[in-house]
Amino acid sequence: MSEVEVQASATPVGTSKKGEKKTSKHAKPNHPPTSDMVNRAIKGLKEKSGSLLQAIKKYIAANYKVDPEKMAPFIEKYLKSAVQSGSLVLTKGKGASGSFKLAAGGGSTQGKPKAAKPKKAATAKAAAGDIKKKKKVAAKVASSER
Repeated sequence: MSEVEVQASATPVGTSKKGEKKTSKHAKPNHPPTSDMVNRAIKGLKEKSGSLLQAIKKYIAANYKVDPEKMAPFIEKYLKSAVQSGSLVLTKGKGASGSFKLAAGGGSTQGKPKAAKPKKAATAKAAAGDIKKKKKVAAKVASSER
């Protein structure tokens, strides 16, 4: 019996071929990002008072080959973050339940670059303020020494 145990332990358990490549566990989805799907759903539903979460899920299920049950947490997470960032407006309700409208700016601001603010003027003002503070401190120190 000891020969069988020696042979079993002599064979390596986790060996693989050198030329074999590891593939990723998850396949790339065939649908656009959740943000695009939700924004298109709200735009496509054209509700005056905003689109409900159920209507958004129904639209996504009809137009994209996705299971709305599996996508529900992602949709809800996007709705909450988009309301917080300002790309969506929550017209009724709280959190992910309620009615949602696209912001007055006309949709998602992800692809649009923001205008760069001139930082030189702000730093110059701050530097000028620092110089004034130093002069005041120096004047106080000089007056207290007298």
